[in-house]
Amino acid sequence: MRVWRGGLVAVVATFGLCLALGAGAVELKQDRDFRLVNPPLATDMKKIEVTEFFWYGCPHCFDFEPVLAAWVRKLPADVSFRRVPTIFPNDKWMPGARLYYTLEAMNLLEKLHSEVFRAIHVERQRLDDEKVLLEWVAKKGVDAKRFSETWSSFGVQSRVQQAKEITQAAGLTGVPAVMVHGKYLALTPGNYEELVGNIDQLVARVRAESVKK
Repeated sequence: MRVWRGGLVAVVATFGLCLALGAGAVELKQDRDFRLVNPPLATDMKKIEVTEFFWYGCPHCFDFEPVLAAWVRKLPADVSFRRVPTIFPNDKWMPGARLYYTLEAMNLLEKLHSEVFRAIHVERQRLDDEKVLLEWVAKKGVDAKRFSETWSSFGVQSRVQQAKEITQAAGLTGVPAVMVHGKYLALTPGNYEELVGNIDQLVARVRAESVKK
């Protein structure tokens, strides 16, 4: 479980900066509460980009999902949000990334993203087994043949490779992890409600930095 807790450490730090600045808490410090991604990753410069790194099989990602989803529903106009299914070098998490990008390509994320977490962590289904996965999506009303074709498509394979490259570039050691504007990755532990406050705090930092330029 070290992978999960290491990732949780990363999430909290990223989130921690905003809460401190906005609520009078102690300001977060580099290398104690967050670290810089060096070199920074490219982002959409028109908005402040918040990126969640996750794995469907991670129990902490499952616990964090509803808290984060509530935050996303109140996203400020100048902030964009994206998820990246994490793939570490051994590729054991690759099926989860393929599943995510297959659902994305079929416009099914809104309907089934949370359902995937539930199937794995509540119903204990082995969705990393392709046969089990195809049976599960069919029960959810998805055309299994179309799903299988999309799963094997060049577009999905390309997205999976990009996710692997982003995981490596961000220097992740675990999930869940949150990166703000390609620059800040968290290091400080805490509960999920504090993390959400800290997201806002890091966003505020990036916003202030853009004003100074």
